[in-house]
Amino acid sequence: MPLTNLNQEQYKSATSQIKYNLTIASAGTGKTSTIVGRIAHLLQNNIPPNEILLLTFTNKAASEMVTRVATYFSQEIASKIVSGTFHSVSYKLMKSLDINVALKRPNELKTLFKSLYEKRIFPTNGETTPYDSNYLYDLYSLFLNSSSNEDDFETWVCEKNIGHKPYVMIYQDLFDEFNNLKKEHGYVNFDDLLLEMIEIQKKHTFQFYEILVDEYQDTNPLQGRLLEGFHSKNLFCVGDYDQSIYAFNGSDIGIISSFHERYSGSEIHTLTKNYRSIKPILDIANKVINFNERIYEKKLEVVREATEHKPTLLAFDELYGQYEYISSNIQKSHTPHSDIAVIYRNNSSADGIEANLRDLGIKSKRKGGHSFFDSREIKFVLDFLILLTNSNDMMAFIHLIEYGKNIGKSVAKDIFDALLVLGDGDLYKGLMQPNNEKTPYKSTKTSNIQLGLFDDFMEMGNLSKFKNSGFSETFLGNPFLKHPKLTVESGEYLYQFYTLFKELKRMSNPANLIDHIKKSKIFGSVLESLGNARGKQKDGTINQSMKTTAIFKANRKVETLKQLSHRHVNIKNFINAMVLGGGELSEGEGVNLLSIHASKGLEFKEVYIIDLMDGRFPNRTLMSKGGSLEEERRLFYVAVTRAKDILYLSYAKYDRIKKQDFIYSPFLVEAGLVKKEEKSKEEEKKIAKIKKESKL
Repeated sequence: MPLTNLNQEQYKSATSQIKYNLTIASAGTGKTSTIVGRIAHLLQNNIPPNEILLLTFTNKAASEMVTRVATYFSQEIASKIVSGTFHSVSYKLMKSLDINVALKRPNELKTLFKSLYEKRIFPTNGETTPYDSNYLYDLYSLFLNSSSNEDDFETWVCEKNIGHKPYVMIYQDLFDEFNNLKKEHGYVNFDDLLLEMIEIQKKHTFQFYEILVDEYQDTNPLQGRLLEGFHSKNLFCVGDYDQSIYAFNGSDIGIISSFHERYSGSEIHTLTKNYRSIKPILDIANKVINFNERIYEKKLEVVREATEHKPTLLAFDELYGQYEYISSNIQKSHTPHSDIAVIYRNNSSADGIEANLRDLGIKSKRKGGHSFFDSREIKFVLDFLILLTNSNDMMAFIHLIEYGKNIGKSVAKDIFDALLVLGDGDLYKGLMQPNNEKTPYKSTKTSNIQLGLFDDFMEMGNLSKFKNSGFSETFLGNPFLKHPKLTVESGEYLYQFYTLFKELKRMSNPANLIDHIKKSKIFGSVLESLGNARGKQKDGTINQSMKTTAIFKANRKVETLKQLSHRHVNIKNFINAMVLGGGELSEGEGVNLLSIHASKGLEFKEVYIIDLMDGRFPNRTLMSKGGSLEEERRLFYVAVTRAKDILYLSYAKYDRIKKQDFIYSPFLVEAGLVKKEEKSKEEEKKIAKIKKESKL
């Protein structure tokens, strides 16, 4: 059983009789085993599995824990445990109450938000310019996640930067319109999911005997409000304040540090035995993190007996020389590529490594950058599935239709509006059974008052161009085709869309639907377009080999999506599951290229931490925007503790392309890898310049 495998500290934590427990579990100390042990303890004491709520930072982590529980009890029992991220659990509970939501990915809603933003006129305000739409969208999300229920956005923004006071009313008006538009179309983002769940908690009581929270140090105030809203009498939290690295998403280290004060009679447990890293690696991590204020005292003990590879510091005269050497070193390494990770603070650092590895014929997979679900072929398939669940989904329709020749977003929006008119508010009906007495378009011309707007529009576009197209009479007679910008080619694309949409309406199984889309004529047209774009060379010609490879990879991605769908019989549930878990998937094989945030929770035999220069790591720019040296230090701790046996830390002194000088990271000094020497006046100037540029 899980409890018999625990050490004394883990066992004491997992079997605690206290109602409120916090376990400080440093990197590699077996927090997952402790949580699984706690669940086993509850089940052995006859707590019904459906009264156990497990909240994790990723759905993958929840799945792994539940799978381990199933090996000791049964799949039937384990499957009844309510588990997942705050967002996915909120979705599951809403579904259990027959509350339907249509989740949208942030990139999609940012596009919608930008269309509203661009209509605003901001006053001139001296040195302070208004935030751009993407940054403003993220800033509002930070506000929702990091502030209390009583805070208002306008005051919060002014406290962050008083220079934006002239813009705050415009910002607020913009978000009011955006939120109303989301409600009108039934769109929900991740923040909305939690906010709606908090409102549901006020009306409905969920019967959970105990709530277990993993990665408690990364909880933000919005998640904290959700957690409190369950009113559970038993709480079991596991985390490590030294690994709190999500301040940019509103996480508040004060939540874990104040646990004892907020929960009267609570007990704090500490796991001190590290089973992952060898002693020299752990020594470096501890030396640096000890410069941060100690919230809970702890001293880690190395358990593993292994040949000690002393961590290696690599110093390079030039930035790209660093990337070339590391790639070459990986090529010579005896460690399997899947057990090697290159970890970086800034995503731009990965480009040089990725290019050099490719040049050496070494495969790599990159996580924390371009998502599987951001690829256009996957978005196309999912948008078709979305349209089947809600034919009036404006964004899904526009994304699908804009691929047609001479269509684009603007014309696609015109067609969307026209079909709603023709279908009396139902797009599918407008496409299949249009009300021909309706006027689908408004004229953009100044027309004679005696002419109807639709008559004026018919003068600009008619159906004769489609006469020999082979379209069915029902489709050919649809007034939406009279849009003046539609050509024969765009008409053919729309007919392919019409035909597939009609066929898919007769199906319901997600895997069958995806397979049908993949084999359709319209998807073939989209693949041809994507293949040409991805195979295009600098001189404008198409490299046929590159095009063929691009189409093969696109088809393989869709096949992967199909495989993911096999566990689902309901389209809407499948779509929302893909949105909720999309950020956790990575593609490819080989060397792991990871941002520090993407590396969280993972471990590798051989690790390279690159670009350890002051300004890059610690990232002075982010520090000037609300970050802190303490959080950067925690990021360094997380990066180092991903390594089990072999660790390389590297920095460069100069970037010849940007003509920029660098100084080694202060963390290398704190780790004792670089001697703290009296800095020359020239070095002092370089450091001052780095800090000054980061504040601009």
